[in-house]
Amino acid sequence: MDTNTTLDQFKALLVEFGTNLGGKIIAAIVVFIIGSIVIKAVKKALVKTAKFTKLDKTVQSVIRSAITIILYALLIITIISILGIPMTSVIAVLASCGLAVGLALQGALSNFAGGLMILLFKPFKVGDYVSAAGGEGTVADITLFYTVMLTIDNKRITIPNGSLMNANVTNFSCENARRVDLDFKITNDCDQNLAKAVLLKAAEETNGVITEPAAPFARLSAVDNDTYIFTVRAWCDSAKYWDVYFDLIENCTKALAANGIDDPEDRIAVRMVSKDN
Repeated sequence: MDTNTTLDQFKALLVEFGTNLGGKIIAAIVVFIIGSIVIKAVKKALVKTAKFTKLDKTVQSVIRSAITIILYALLIITIISILGIPMTSVIAVLASCGLAVGLALQGALSNFAGGLMILLFKPFKVGDYVSAAGGEGTVADITLFYTVMLTIDNKRITIPNGSLMNANVTNFSCENARRVDLDFKITNDCDQNLAKAVLLKAAEETNGVITEPAAPFARLSAVDNDTYIFTVRAWCDSAKYWDVYFDLIENCTKALAANGIDDPEDRIAVRMVSKDN
């Protein structure tokens, strides 16, 4: 066999190999494009189904994330098969890299497990106002790996689900009613009964204050040197908490001033001015 014949055979082999590989690559690209379109269509169709829309928003978010991961995993397996890569080889490579992959995905697996635990035990749901893992805000979205919160000033906080499941979670929205607790400092030369009556009346007349599970409360709770500290407590609907909180401060402060009951800071300021004069 001469050199020219060998070269021709080599060229023919390259052409055949390139043709087969090129065809597989093109087929894989086409399958990826079509598969991506199908996955998006399936997700849109799922979202529009009546049963899905009736589910809790938290469950909807987790189901969407799970379906997306599963469908793209199937698409990748299909593309690997089209390229002619034996699955046994892929499995062998993954097995040999199992330890490294496991260590690399440790955090992701923890977050995934946390997402499932949130779905199962429901410590909070989309729309709740919570404080957890150093973040506080309204839950905007819950995925399999992360939970997204929006703060009062509209900042977005993304917290790994693994961190949430290992932290104390305070849910401010899970109950229908919340209690507003306020302390007012008053000089100790005031009439205690008068101060109590004034504060109680102001609390009862504040818009949004409710009598269940308990009526408004106003009592002397502590004595600090020349200061009386009165505690005011009032229940309200959870959704109206901040409105009642600020209205209660304003109404109680105005009521005390209208009845000539001042706080220690005002009294000290008056004494200092008198001494200077």
